[in-house]
Amino acid sequence: MTWPARIRLRLDVTLCTRLIGFIYLIAFVSWGVQSAGLIGSHGITPAAQFFQTVLQEYPATAHWDVPSLFWLNASDGALAAGWIAGALFALAAMFAPWRWAIRIALALCLVLWLSICSAGQDFLSFQWDILLSEAGFLAIFADDSPIRIWFFRWLIFRLMFFSGVVKLTSGDPNWKNLTALHYHYETQPLPNPVAWLMGQAPMWFQKVSTAFTFTAELVAPFLFFVPGIGRRLGAWVVIALQILIFLTGNYAFFNLLAIILALFLFIEPTKGSRPKSHRSVDAVVGGFIFFVSACLMLQLFGLSTPGTRTILRWVEPLRLVNSYGLFAVMTTERQEIIVEGSNDGEHWLAYEFPYKPGDPRRAPPIVAPYQPRLDWQMWFAALSNYRENRWFVGMMIRLLQGEHAVLRLFRYNPFPNAPPRFIRARLYLYHFTHFGQAGWWTREERAMYFPPVGLKQQ
Repeated sequence: MTWPARIRLRLDVTLCTRLIGFIYLIAFVSWGVQSAGLIGSHGITPAAQFFQTVLQEYPATAHWDVPSLFWLNASDGALAAGWIAGALFALAAMFAPWRWAIRIALALCLVLWLSICSAGQDFLSFQWDILLSEAGFLAIFADDSPIRIWFFRWLIFRLMFFSGVVKLTSGDPNWKNLTALHYHYETQPLPNPVAWLMGQAPMWFQKVSTAFTFTAELVAPFLFFVPGIGRRLGAWVVIALQILIFLTGNYAFFNLLAIILALFLFIEPTKGSRPKSHRSVDAVVGGFIFFVSACLMLQLFGLSTPGTRTILRWVEPLRLVNSYGLFAVMTTERQEIIVEGSNDGEHWLAYEFPYKPGDPRRAPPIVAPYQPRLDWQMWFAALSNYRENRWFVGMMIRLLQGEHAVLRLFRYNPFPNAPPRFIRARLYLYHFTHFGQAGWWTREERAMYFPPVGLKQQ
């Protein structure tokens, strides 16, 4: 018996749904330990204020556009109770002895995760956040029938295929000439030490790696629908890609979740008659998935109509069937924002983030599956200006106020006794060092990102 065959025999739907419960546990706890500083009452973008603003601007559709239990109560206690309850339900999904109990636990996880994602605003807008919502939705109904196994296979197909198509259709020459990974290791949001090593590889290696990425995203997905060894081969190719991404970057729980979805390609469905109620659920869930997926396919290839766009706008807040596609356009330069404070306007001291590049001598970290969401947002902020990132202004105000909930999100606070009188942010261009050079990064100042400001004196 071959090794892949042994793996296949040990897999079943219950195990895979328990693994999705494990991903929920990672997601809830990872979010919970930083949520107070991000959306708490003294955080960067308080959830309570966010809900009030949405209700004022969109009174007719606010609750549909932002579906969340925290409309009822967005206090610090309620926000904490939300992620703690989510973690407990995730544990129940992992260890409950009965299938019906697992389904209930997963349903409660989904409701709480959707509620948290809505309250989290920019900090919970990543593709793995919506992927967990969609996978968690399917997991509620999971069994070993052909149609429900197909639901998961269709999800991993869309995840991979959409990711490949957006790279080709973006018009980015770095994907077309296979040089994208030459830039990727250095410019990705949170590199790790293996990324530094991979960044030293010759161009031919980077082109081969980019070609493998396209193979995994555009060719392997079609093997998912081939019986027997073809489907398993496609699964192993996708798993290999996800392992490589996990080893060379910090993408939270994304790679682990994608691998779990790929495991459904090894499970052999059980055929046979099923209760009419089950078939009715299959028809409703399958019809919804197929219809929304068809609209997303049309949009992906630029064929959508006003009607399909309206449908997608209405179902998007539910996050149950989604479009995917990371790094459609490859970033070719790494810009980093360095936040500094001063008491006299002349001598400035830098705040150090725990994981994103700052001090050039500090090694890139290994942090996945935990996701430091402020560090991630700083990467996106560097791609635009602070006026397009309202949360950034909120962060700077909190630093001037010396809010402890926000300061706990930093690795080093240069003003431990009292907040600074002034604050600013400068933009630097970062590059990996090469073999033989000291440190991990070199950097050069590029521009002022956020001008010096202070709080008005009463």
